[in-house]
Amino acid sequence: MDIADSEPASGLRQSEFHISGKTAGRTEAIGFNLGRLLKPGDIICVAGELGAGKTILCRGIGAGWGAFPPLNSPTYNLVHEHERPADDGRLYHLDLYRISGARDAESLGIHEILDSGALVIFEWPERILELLPAARLWIDILPREDDGRDLFLQARGERYTALIKTLWRMLTQARGAAHAAGA
Repeated sequence: MDIADSEPASGLRQSEFHISGKTAGRTEAIGFNLGRLLKPGDIICVAGELGAGKTILCRGIGAGWGAFPPLNSPTYNLVHEHERPADDGRLYHLDLYRISGARDAESLGIHEILDSGALVIFEWPERILELLPAARLWIDILPREDDGRDLFLQARGERYTALIKTLWRMLTQARGAAHAAGA
């Protein structure tokens, strides 16, 4: 895991964050920690090729947020609505793989979903870039040859910059505690 405090150190800006996950379970755990930090109205965009681990990350996000029922791949039902029993919060999970563009997304009620104040997670968000709000968290997942994944998080807006900094601290503390327990 690494995050840059300055651009020259690694080429990443403070609004960017890179995590390497060695297993699908690690990717889901990263999602879980992110989900714990999310608030109503947050927009999360998860991009990557087929099989990259988008749904695994989203499942972790949903679990950390407290979604019921658990998130799964919404490929055949393009929009899944979940609730959080603890406070009646709403989460929309959209898989836009079968969407050909903005017009198709509009037929799904995308504007109503974005205006609902619910947490919204998009898989394949690049298919509707022109409809997405400027402020959002964008996550690119790149599979590696060793079955691991590289996650690149890019914050767009102050809320999301603060979010990835908090996530970084959480993951760093957890890693430190795991090393201390094993030492």
